[in-house]
This record gives sequence, C-alpha cells and structure tokens, in this order.
Amino acid sequence: MTLILFNKPFNVLCQFTPEPNGPERPTLKDYIDVPGVYPAGRLDTDSEGLLLLTDDGRLQARIADPRFKMPKTYLAQVEGEPDEAALDTLRRGVTLKDGRTLPAEVERIDDPAVPQDGQRLLDQPDHPRGQEPPGAPHDCGGGTSHAQTGALADRGLDA
Repeated sequence: MTLILFNKPFNVLCQFTPEPNGPERPTLKDYIDVPGVYPAGRLDTDSEGLLLLTDDGRLQARIADPRFKMPKTYLAQVEGEPDEAALDTLRRGVTLKDGRTLPAEVERIDDPAVPQDGQRLLDQPDHPRGQEPPGAPHDCGGGTSHAQTGALADRGLDA
C-alpha cells in the first residue's frame, strides 16, 4: 500500500488532470509522480494543506466517504469579523450548491502563525458529500480569504 502525505499549495487543482475549458493552473500531476495513487478527499483550489493520497481504494473510501464521518480540522481566514450569529449558522449546517452540510464545531481563534491578517475560524465539520469548508463561511455571510487544513483526527484506519 502506498500512502502519500502532501501539503497541497494554494491554487493547485486537487486532481491529476486539468479542467477542460478551465483556466490553466497546476494539478497534482505537477507535484506527484507516483502512478496509481488518488486523493482521499479533496481540497478546494483556493485551499492549502494536508492531502492524503493512496493506491488503496478501501482506505481512500474510509477517509473520504461521508458515511464514516471522519472529523477533519480546518483553519479558515475570513473577511471581516464573524459574529456569533454567523458562527451559529455554521454550527447548524449550511446549504451549498450540492446540498446541506452537517453541523460544524466552529470557534473564533487568534493564531499569529497564519501569515495573513484577518480573523480565523477553527472548523471541525462532519463533511457530507466530501464538501470542504471554504464555501461554508462564505455562505453564512462572510467571504473566505484563506483556508488551510490543520489536522486530521487520530483515527484507526483499518481499510
């Protein structure tokens, strides 16, 4: 079994092939030259952080499939100051283009380790449909200017 931990940069497509008719931008193929591996989950193009790739289909499903409800932690820098109502919206779940998210554990944090200015949110969603959270803060009234994976829960992954 192959398992690759990759720190996906900002503006890189989380796939090995470019989008047809889309803007030209880097893909995983520009960074990873290992045949037969695929991402276990995804990060939006405008997100950066930990991405797991594997050639083990069962492990990939265990990590990415929303039925297993594997919590993931994200650090999201948003435009403006999210108020308690915006945070409560995320805590209840928001409706995205492809459906409703499950409720998220979210809190406002101060973290000087993030190089850009702005407010940060710690988001631990249960991600239905494999949705990543960068759209969620936007859908509750704020724009996401930066999102980064922070941690993957310590879980047994018996594939």
